[in-house]
Amino acid sequence: MQILETEKALQQSRQFGVKPIPMLRPLGWLARGWGDLCRCPGPSLAHGLVLALIGALIFLLAKDRFWLLAGAFSGFLLVAPILATGLYVISRDLERGQKPSFATVLRAWRPRDGRLVVFGVLLAFAGTGWVMTSASLVTSFTSSPIHAPMDFLHHVVLNEESHLFEAWLALGALLAAPVFASTMITVPLLLDRKIGEVSILGAVFTSWRVVMEYPAPVALWAALIMLLTLFGMATLMLGLIVIMPWLGHASWHAYRDLVSTRD
Repeated sequence: MQILETEKALQQSRQFGVKPIPMLRPLGWLARGWGDLCRCPGPSLAHGLVLALIGALIFLLAKDRFWLLAGAFSGFLLVAPILATGLYVISRDLERGQKPSFATVLRAWRPRDGRLVVFGVLLAFAGTGWVMTSASLVTSFTSSPIHAPMDFLHHVVLNEESHLFEAWLALGALLAAPVFASTMITVPLLLDRKIGEVSILGAVFTSWRVVMEYPAPVALWAALIMLLTLFGMATLMLGLIVIMPWLGHASWHAYRDLVSTRD
């Protein structure tokens, strides 16, 4: 049964073509994403405010437990694709010549499509798994408590007698790389295609095809997302109000630029 489902998902994925892109195309996604943000600032920035508040809540809950905070923020990035669903809808409506509103975002946060709900739960499990793994790794292999950023810097990052930081980064990359490859265009594709056209697994296979076809531009895109998100966090989360919707809109254009849906 599982083999049949996998084969069906592969067949669904093959119906979507992968468009060729140049190395610096991700910069174009950012430009078009910024255009969408400027065309529909109210709902977009409201969405960004909610995500920034989530980030601030994470910080408040774990501010004295930096061993947990480091993993929590990286876990937040893992589930960001599903949190940006409303932004994809806004960009889709703008593309269709429609005028998105706050109601557009609210409808997106109450999805009737079970695929998005299930995929969101799977991402939440992945994010939670990384948070717990990160916290366990840091607390188990440090000789001193990690309560503040400076503790993490001294006892983990700059500890010459330990390779804990390298192990932490390697483990994070080991999880983040396949999750990013599985999510890069999955949520926009599920949102754009009806239930009978593509399953969660079919969308994930399509996302992996995109990544394997153009690894260099995809790596650049991942780096841009990471750098902009870190900058937003460094501004006491205020920058995320703009950066998160900007990246969300840009991600929709990445999907439209990479995947041929024949319509």
